[in-house]
Amino acid sequence: MSESAIWLSEEEITSLVSLKDTVVALEDGVRQLGQGAAFNIAKALGSFGEASSMHSLGSAMVTAGFCGYKNWINTPNGAKAVFILFDANEGKLLAVIEANCLGQLRTSAITGLGTKWIARKGANDMAIVGTGRQALAQVAAVHLVRPLERIRIWSPTPEKRRAFCNTLAEQFGVEVLEASTLEEATEGAPIVTTVTRAREPFLKAHMLARGAHLNAVGAILPNSAEFEQDVFARVGFMAVDDVPNARKTSRELIDYFDSGAGAGDWNRVRPLGSVIADNETVPPQCDITLFKSMGMGISDLTVAALAYQRAVQSGSGMPFPLTNKAAIRWNS
Repeated sequence: MSESAIWLSEEEITSLVSLKDTVVALEDGVRQLGQGAAFNIAKALGSFGEASSMHSLGSAMVTAGFCGYKNWINTPNGAKAVFILFDANEGKLLAVIEANCLGQLRTSAITGLGTKWIARKGANDMAIVGTGRQALAQVAAVHLVRPLERIRIWSPTPEKRRAFCNTLAEQFGVEVLEASTLEEATEGAPIVTTVTRAREPFLKAHMLARGAHLNAVGAILPNSAEFEQDVFARVGFMAVDDVPNARKTSRELIDYFDSGAGAGDWNRVRPLGSVIADNETVPPQCDITLFKSMGMGISDLTVAALAYQRAVQSGSGMPFPLTNKAAIRWNS
């Protein structure tokens, strides 16, 4: 009997899975990670040219029976990602999935989870720094877990700031403030999310209010950073999606824990999976809380598995045949 897998396009992914669905599914996947029923494979990263990179992230949900890899390339001229989903029990290819939208869903959803589990209860005022392609989904994810009453926006380009303000006002119907400076955006804000392409740190400790929660999203390569080292002195609780990836590619954490004031103290960094699995709470006396997301395989796998299951149920996707055996040739 011949076997087949399915191809899922970007459009099919967005029709099958919403951001709200992703937050729910990802919370379960990250909990499995903390319980030892799932695991990540450290990111493979290759850089070339002045601003190009290629990546691979793998993971498995052993109990659920899914595993796979997301592979992608990012260049100044474009970027493309593909996820390969396997049956972990039968060793079968299940799906090949266009994964740019999948990446947006999981990147924003993990910020939502970090905010849900670490930010103070009742926080409803958010500053977002950066107005690029990830920014809207970042706001939406936080809004799902901490319903917002006000959103402040800052980025260096006034035209982009105003356009983004208009988009947010239309999408969420809450008060939107266009800040003229970074300090104006962050002053008194209980939630701050940075999602930029900054190469050098720009966010200083004095810009953050006492009790603020910082989501540091943008800097995921060793040559990038968004917040200054003085922020760590005020951080009372910090978590990351994946500690090995953070130790390998987060310049901010590497500078602090490998050679800076916190050298050798990586135990301060909590994996979000453990926070969720152990139902940890943030000490009430701590000042700033920090969530640093670097990207991890489980984040992609949970979205891919959910999309695949829904595609099978609805008959979505384009089937393609699989060949089990073929004779190789010894010469040309």
